Amino acid sequence: MADIHPFRAFRYANDNASQPVSPAQVVTQPYDKITPALQDRYYAASPYNLVRIILGRRHADDNQENNVYSRAAAYFRDWRQQGVLRQDSQPSLYVYSQRFSLPGSSKESSSKEGSATERERRGFIALGRIEDYSASVVFRHEQTLAKPKADRLDLLRATRAHFGQIFMLYEDSGQVESLLHTSATPDIAVTDEYGVVHRVWQVSDPDVIASVRAAMSDKKLIIADGHHRYETALTYRNECRKDKSRSDLSSTPQPVSAPHNFVMMTFVNMNSPALLILPTHRVVHSLPSFSADAFRDSARAFFDIDELDAPIEASRATAILREGGRAGTSILAVTANRAFLLHHPNPNAADVFAGLSIRQQALDVVQLHKVLLENVLHVSEESIRNQQNISYVRDAAEALSHLQATPCANIVFLMNPCRVTQVRDIAFAGEVMPQKSTDFYPKLLSGLTVYALD
Repeated sequence: MADIHPFRAFRYANDNASQPVSPAQVVTQPYDKITPALQDRYYAASPYNLVRIILGRRHADDNQENNVYSRAAAYFRDWRQQGVLRQDSQPSLYVYSQRFSLPGSSKESSSKEGSATERERRGFIALGRIEDYSASVVFRHEQTLAKPKADRLDLLRATRAHFGQIFMLYEDSGQVESLLHTSATPDIAVTDEYGVVHRVWQVSDPDVIASVRAAMSDKKLIIADGHHRYETALTYRNECRKDKSRSDLSSTPQPVSAPHNFVMMTFVNMNSPALLILPTHRVVHSLPSFSADAFRDSARAFFDIDELDAPIEASRATAILREGGRAGTSILAVTANRAFLLHHPNPNAADVFAGLSIRQQALDVVQLHKVLLENVLHVSEESIRNQQNISYVRDAAEALSHLQATPCANIVFLMNPCRVTQVRDIAFAGEVMPQKSTDFYPKLLSGLTVYALD
C-alpha cells in the first residue's frame, strides 16, 4: 500500500543575509492556475519568485539551448548556490494547514477567526512512492491530456526536481492527523491572493515519522489534484529505469529508494470536514445554431424540466440547485433570457451512457456531458476535450455574466459540486470522470517545499 518517506526539502531561506526572501513574495498557485495576469504579478513580486521555474515566460528567440526549460534549470541551480533555496539538514515530514473561508462568503463574517464560514484543512507533505495504476495503490478520478504532460515532463527533465505537491486523499478516522498535531509556531506562514492562510511545520522526530509511516502503510491513495504531474512523474520514473538498465552492465537491481521512484505529495484525510469540492460550471459558446426552445424540447426526452423566471441571479441559482440536489441530479440551464431547471433524468435514456457504470451515470457532470452537451447540443467529445465550444468557470456569477458580456455565449450550465464519496467510489472502481469534474479548494501552494532528485 502507500509507501511514504521523509525527505530533506529545499525551502526558501528568509534569514539569508545576502539574499533574504519572504515566502509571501516567492510561492505561487499551482502552474495550471496561474493566469497571464497572475504570472505578471509573480514576476514583479521578487526576482526569486518560483514562477520563473514552474511557468516562465517564453521568448521569441527560444531555441534548443536557451528556452523556458533551460532557464528554469539555471534559476534552480543558481538559487541553490546563492542560498536562496536551502536544504533542510534532517529528513522530515511537513504538516500543512490551510485556513480559508468559503468562496463568496462576506468579508465581515469570514474575517473573524472561528466564524461559521471559516474552515481549516490539515494534511502533511512527504514523499510518496510512484505506483502504476495497475498496482491498486494510487487511483485517479479524471482523464489527462497529452499537451500538459509533455510540458511538465520537459520541465522535470531539465530541473530534476518537483516544486509542487500532488494532492492525495487517504481515508482513516483521524489517527494520522492526531499523530502530527502541533500547537507550535509554524515555520512558514503565508496568506495567498485569495485570503487563504497557509502554514507549514517541519516534523523531524524519528519516532513520530515512524508512527505516521506505519499508519499510512495500509492506505490506498486517490489523486485529488495533480493528475498530469503524477503521470509525468510516472513517465520520468520509467525513463530513468530504462536509462539505468542500459548503462548498468552488471545488471544490478536498482535500489527501491532511488529518488526518481518518489514524488512530493500532500496527504489529506478524505473524511476531513474541511475537504471542500467546488462546482465547475460550463459556458457553451459559438454553436453553429442555437435556440432556447429547441434546447428545451430536445432535453425533455431526457429530463423533467421546470422553466424559471428570468433573469436569474447567482445567489438564487445556487439556492435552487442546492435544494434540487437533495433529490438527485439537478442542473440549471440559463440563456440570455430563459432559465430551465433539469431534474429527474429519464431512466429510459440508458443507451446514451453506453459503457458507463451506474456510478458514473449518477454524476450530474456525466448527465451534463453525455446527455445535454453531446446528444442535445451535439457538441462532440473531441470539441469538449479541446475546449472549442466550452469554457469552464468556477464562479456562478461570472459564468452567468458571459451571457451578456460575450456575444458568442449560447447557454450556461450551472451544477452542484461532486461529493467526496462519489470521487472515492469512482476512483476505487477504476473509473474516471469527465475533465473538470472536481475543483478541490483551496489549492496547494507551490514552493513551500521542493524535492530535488539530486
